[in-house]
Amino acid sequence: MKLNIDGLLVYFPYDFIYPEQYSYMQELKRTLDAKGHGVLEMPSGTGKTVSLVSLIVAYQLAYPLDVTKLIYCSRTVPEIEKVIEELRKLFEYYEKETGEKLNFLALALSSRKNLCIHPEVSCLRFGKEVDGKCHSLTASYIRARHSRDSGVPFCRFYEEFDANGRQVPISSGVYNLDDLKTYGRQKGWCPYFLARYSILHANIIVYSYHYLLDPKIADLVSKELAKNSVVVFDEAHNIDNVCIDSMSVNITRRTLDRCQTNIETLQRTIQKIRDSDAAILKEEYRRLVEGLKEANIARETDVYLANPVLPDEILQEAIPGNIRTAEHFVGFLKRLLEYLKSRLRVQHVIQESPPSFLKDVFEKVCIERKPLRFCAERLRSLLRTLEIADLTDFSPITLIANFATLVSTYAKGFTIIIEPFEDRTPTVANPILHFSCMDASIAVKPVFERFQSVVITSGTLSPLDIYPKILDFRPVTMATFTMTLARTCLCPIIVGRGNDQVAISSKFETREDIAVIRNYGNLLLEMSAIVPDGIVAFFTSYQYMENIVASWYEQGILENIQRNKLIFIETQDAAETSMALEKYQEACENGRGAILLSVARGKVSEGIDFVHHYGRAVLMFGVPYVYTQSRILKARLEYLRDQFQIRENDFLTFDAMRHAAQCVGRAIRGKTDYGLMIFADKRFARADKRGKLPRWIQEHITDANLNLTVDEAIQVAKYFLRQMAQPFRKEDQLGLSLLTLAQLQSEEMLQKIEQITHQI
Repeated sequence: MKLNIDGLLVYFPYDFIYPEQYSYMQELKRTLDAKGHGVLEMPSGTGKTVSLVSLIVAYQLAYPLDVTKLIYCSRTVPEIEKVIEELRKLFEYYEKETGEKLNFLALALSSRKNLCIHPEVSCLRFGKEVDGKCHSLTASYIRARHSRDSGVPFCRFYEEFDANGRQVPISSGVYNLDDLKTYGRQKGWCPYFLARYSILHANIIVYSYHYLLDPKIADLVSKELAKNSVVVFDEAHNIDNVCIDSMSVNITRRTLDRCQTNIETLQRTIQKIRDSDAAILKEEYRRLVEGLKEANIARETDVYLANPVLPDEILQEAIPGNIRTAEHFVGFLKRLLEYLKSRLRVQHVIQESPPSFLKDVFEKVCIERKPLRFCAERLRSLLRTLEIADLTDFSPITLIANFATLVSTYAKGFTIIIEPFEDRTPTVANPILHFSCMDASIAVKPVFERFQSVVITSGTLSPLDIYPKILDFRPVTMATFTMTLARTCLCPIIVGRGNDQVAISSKFETREDIAVIRNYGNLLLEMSAIVPDGIVAFFTSYQYMENIVASWYEQGILENIQRNKLIFIETQDAAETSMALEKYQEACENGRGAILLSVARGKVSEGIDFVHHYGRAVLMFGVPYVYTQSRILKARLEYLRDQFQIRENDFLTFDAMRHAAQCVGRAIRGKTDYGLMIFADKRFARADKRGKLPRWIQEHITDANLNLTVDEAIQVAKYFLRQMAQPFRKEDQLGLSLLTLAQLQSEEMLQKIEQITHQI
């Protein structure tokens, strides 16, 4: 259907549209018109992706000079594939309507592991290994060696691409990861470097968050992207954690031991080169005197590890004299390493700021701040000069160099915590140094400053106003949308008491209480008897889940549950979990019914959708607070309080509620789907907790369902499931929650649509 959104012609590739989608596109257009940033919360399963791409592609066609690129960031490979499929539908619709092919290039980009077609490299198991092996076949010095001696292994796919791939740009169309691989095989070109090269002239790029937020990767991949691009972060409820992880470094005793080996290897290699060909080292010395810009013009295949974050003015300077020659630099690294080793010999916890750490380094081993800042760059130059083939072996020393650069670049927003042992094993001496980022805005700031519009969107972003605070930006639009429904297909209820009137809660004080555990068991047992097909239950942590399940086993509750449905459990092992998921889906398919016990913040709660009969009820046992004794978290809470005036309790509740909403939101994946959302903890009934749930869930919590006993909850669930079992056809939705073009254009409907948006 063709829509007119505030004067913009939008091609929408479906015959029907949800009112929310129309409203969402209007808000999105306002954001683009204002050339600013937006925060939009749209209920899950209401076609967010297709609304985004339809509107932005239309905008790109109407104003080609204002918006040149759409950069769509998602979290996982399946989500990236989903976006590409929506784009494909959209492009086909354009072709059908206009009669000519859309001259647009859209492609997905992922790591070498997902794109490599080299027969030996692609079968390696870990991403790091693939990267290292790829580098050892494509680095410029390896290729130079190959041209002198044809016995040196090389990658024929890269050679082909390098020879022919740059002259002929990839033809317009939509390419997912498999399409790129097929194209690469046909032409004999490397799909990874082809994609990296093609994103410069592509109209739409779909890739993972890290390609923009992790400075080490962004420097390689996203450096050239134009300012007038629109960036979309989808499923962005955890964006602050992604930012923080990308800027943090953890150093253990083992890292330091492996660094020792790295340094010895470097020394031996330098000695060997000095004996055989000293001119190479002299040449490097000359380059470094002239400044880093010179050293930066490297071949794309060599730039394996970018520096963490160096301001441009530094790149113009020459490298400090005391780390300029290779031997001096290795000596410098040795001193730094010895210092770090001495710091890890601690008996109690130490916490300090980067400036005090730098002062201590200077006092103990006379290392100044300036050479530390150049550490990452200088190491990169050295590894290139020594022509080291396999860089995976050098990841420990690279980590230390990155740490040195970060600790000397940032005085604010970071903390250093040295612990003599891990929290979980206080008896085992296993010292670790956390260089922890506390300010999510550091990693995301360059993105907000560089691109004209950044849209942050997800199904669970409530309360909206906290995101601009913690990411430190000013949005032009902030809106949350309700879900228009022809029948109430979600039923959120809060169970606060057992049948014995004991309050149920995962609170620390009552956590071990046998009555609470029994009531949780009864709730699951009763639900398993009345809910068809699949039930997903979330616990607050792995340990809590183990304790409860063990207790249910002793009380004989598990045995009773298994009479109704099979039980599958998510573990910390990825292979076991995917096996459990597969079998869970099989049991839902064949009518035996199943229960999946999983953990909030785990793999299942984030990326997996339980469509239709895979999730007819979701139970959230307890409020999923993060582990509050962690020192890193305490430091971050303190920082949020001092810098952004966010109270500790507010942030912890916000964090717990976004995860709870993420968990229960797994059940509703569209308007024809239906599911129960059961919050099993009396604390959910409090206004401060309930108020932080997304608006589209909050609306359906009635006062009657606020503090139910297990029996009352069962009655409510039975009634709800009976309603949902009635036949439900597309016609029932038409005009209410599903609109044709004619219905959409009626005055009355447009007024209703106005009410869907709730601007903040």
